[in-house]
Amino acid sequence: MSNMGILEAKRPEFDELLSKIAKYADSFEITSELAYETAKYTMIDALGCGILALKYPACAKLLGPSVEGAEFRPLGSKVPGTSYQLEPIRAAFNVGAMVRWLDYNDTWLAAEWGHPSDNLGAIWAVADYVSRKNLSQGKAPLKVKSVLEAMIKAHEIQGILALENCFNKVGLDHVLLVRIASTAVAAKLLGCNYDEIRNAVSNAFIDGGALRTYRHAPNTGSRKSWAAGDASSRGVDLALKAKTGEMGYPSALSAKFWGFEDVKMRGQKLVIPQEFGSYVMENVLFKISFPAEFHAQTAVECAMALHNEVKDRLDEIEKIVITTQESGHRIINKTGELANPADRDHCIQYMVAVPLIFGRLVADDYEDSVAKDPRIDALRDKMVVEVDPRYTKEYLDSDKRSIANAVEIYYKDGTKSKKVEVEYPIGHKRRRDEGIPLLKAKFKANLATKFSPKTCQIIEELVNNQKLLESYNFNEFSDLFWLG
Repeated sequence: MSNMGILEAKRPEFDELLSKIAKYADSFEITSELAYETAKYTMIDALGCGILALKYPACAKLLGPSVEGAEFRPLGSKVPGTSYQLEPIRAAFNVGAMVRWLDYNDTWLAAEWGHPSDNLGAIWAVADYVSRKNLSQGKAPLKVKSVLEAMIKAHEIQGILALENCFNKVGLDHVLLVRIASTAVAAKLLGCNYDEIRNAVSNAFIDGGALRTYRHAPNTGSRKSWAAGDASSRGVDLALKAKTGEMGYPSALSAKFWGFEDVKMRGQKLVIPQEFGSYVMENVLFKISFPAEFHAQTAVECAMALHNEVKDRLDEIEKIVITTQESGHRIINKTGELANPADRDHCIQYMVAVPLIFGRLVADDYEDSVAKDPRIDALRDKMVVEVDPRYTKEYLDSDKRSIANAVEIYYKDGTKSKKVEVEYPIGHKRRRDEGIPLLKAKFKANLATKFSPKTCQIIEELVNNQKLLESYNFNEFSDLFWLG
């Protein structure tokens, strides 16, 4: 330690980025009608994904209180699709884990990747808790509009930080951005002031970051499905601490040797190329057609287009060429044995093989009952993944943000299929008119897995009326999704 020199004890000014995040969360006014409307769709889509996930025992077993009997009635946060009512930290884990379980909620792709509606875990839990606490004290509950605003801001914080800061290249998981964003907006919902929000965010960075070990071969596993719930619950915890007056750390990012940038980013300074506004929500990507890692969405669409041609010619296939972007190649190009559903939904070869064979890709297709079909691995063995520099360039182009893939089939007789190329998935902003009706249908189908037709109709009519929804008491909105 002697080579560290003499340390200056005088506290510095807060790092500029910490101040910008806190100021944005505390006082920035969202005026974009498009952002509020899109926030509604991200909310209902994330809820629907969470409700569908309840069908899967591997998800359901993780939910509920930390230990049996530790529920929090009547003031706790209600977990959608269940009868659980929990303190907000645990509720945030529940909702966050549900939303992310099937890898089917919204997505943001840039230098870093992620799923901004993962923050709904923290937002839902804190908004419900605050609303019920307010009512118990004779105060007004929060409105749904406050939740939509919090979603817009969480999306923006996570997404703008992701534009040019690549955490995965140093081995860190993108859920650290969920923790940062959840901390900021949860603190605001709890009534923290600017200084308290900033203190909370500094602590969120000091937490460091989870490793991506559980997302990559040979260790891919189910933690990737609950990691966002873990991050959002930690955000709530830090926000609650800040509300008590717990201190912050001004140079949490920039402190020499000990700060986030030196410890976690190999000395690289965190940057934001544009100021916080509502850009991310307005441009977010929806997973509408397939529960698949987003870099493969268009590849699955290509495979679906080729299904009718190849379904009766599988034995005649010599080679399958998948053309993708550099990010897709790095994350989901995977050969060898796939151990579990988490492994399979991050394998572009698997996600192309299933629709080529069956003409579909649904959540059940990642389960062992489907994966044991020998035709899937037989096709995977014939696949070659190539990277197109144009796809990579346009993936990073702020005016395009394409997620292109192409699939081409080569047969043993020397013939080949046409090269099917899709540059923008249905959930992209450039295909919004096509996508929103399908997103609504997805939500309707997911609701029907848990609720009665009457309840489904009440919820659908409410969310189809933007003004009525925004003015709705949040606790009453939460009640519609609760089974207690």
